[in-house]
Amino acid sequence: MDTALQSRAEHRAQPRHFEWQYLDLLRQIWTTGHERADRTGVGTRSLFGATMRFDLSDNAIPLLTTKRVYWKAAAREMLWFLTGDTNIRALVAQGVHIWTDWPLDSYRKATGEAIDRDAFEARIIADAEFAARWGDLGPVYGKQWVNWPVYEPAGEGLFRKRPQGINQIAELVESLRNNPGSRRHIFEGWNVAELDQMALPPCHKTYQFFVADGKLTGLLYQRSCDLALGVPFNIFSAALIIRMLAQQCDLQPGELIWNGGDVHLYLNHRDLVETQLAREPNGAPKLEIANRPASIFEYAIDDFLVRDYAPQPHISAPVAV
Repeated sequence: MDTALQSRAEHRAQPRHFEWQYLDLLRQIWTTGHERADRTGVGTRSLFGATMRFDLSDNAIPLLTTKRVYWKAAAREMLWFLTGDTNIRALVAQGVHIWTDWPLDSYRKATGEAIDRDAFEARIIADAEFAARWGDLGPVYGKQWVNWPVYEPAGEGLFRKRPQGINQIAELVESLRNNPGSRRHIFEGWNVAELDQMALPPCHKTYQFFVADGKLTGLLYQRSCDLALGVPFNIFSAALIIRMLAQQCDLQPGELIWNGGDVHLYLNHRDLVETQLAREPNGAPKLEIANRPASIFEYAIDDFLVRDYAPQPHISAPVAV
């Protein structure tokens, strides 16, 4: 066989790189998405309903290679969620800025002070009272995951809140261990009664898990999907918690299935989108978990090691608040 023909045949025979499904979706939305007004006022191109699947066997992890994803920030955020904390102080002390824009925006609007992000975060770290007043996000993600509020009768038609609510994560681990065939392996962040108290209602809102043949597969339904900035973090984080749960429950990782509702690109992300679509994915990142702590709530950032990750350069873009 001609050498060039053989090379092309071998290329076609290789499994398609996991990242192409993300790039195909990026291109589809940018070229054919519905242009719509949105809450931020920036404007988006959107489609409704999308699915991606990622094989997590052999330590595979869906880290995009066509731009750098700061996976340690995503991992630190996931560990923060599992503590139930809702104040950005612990995050910014670790150099994680994912959540700062929302309380910073609230502070600027309330005080009229034109403070920049670095100065705001410095005050959050240095001043516990300032952090308590301006750094709290309301009952977001982790609060719902590990302390979903429960109310009980207090007599005379009154109700009182239990000091400790439902720990959905702890109950999930027990369910996976003791009743793997259940169809109720779910944790949820969409607490309708508390949405108006949250800085941002949960985007990655519903997680469901499935055990078969000794493997754990997870499905994430994400209602609002910032494909350029948020989703690369979200798919890594979802894969990470599948890996953590699998280890805690003596299972092998199966797949991550990502389902997006409103999947969108902001109109001011043109440079990011066009730059990324000009690149081709390469490499096969691996995630190793170096330690198995006594519970899922005791992992530390040093327990996670990513290997074989050589992404193309970071592409910056503004966050729509």
